[in-house]
Amino acid sequence: MADDHAAAGHPDMDYAEHDSTYAMFTAMTKWGTIGMVALMVLMAITLL
Repeated sequence: MADDHAAAGHPDMDYAEHDSTYAMFTAMTKWGTIGMVALMVLMAITLL
């Protein structure tokens, strides 16, 4: 029978590091999107 690693977590995985990496990825995605929207708005104001 296969072990259920989803419930207890696999001992070789560093879940704290995984969570912090995912949090950094989502934060960078959010701020990158906000930055691009701000850049597009600034370009629309100044170039039109």
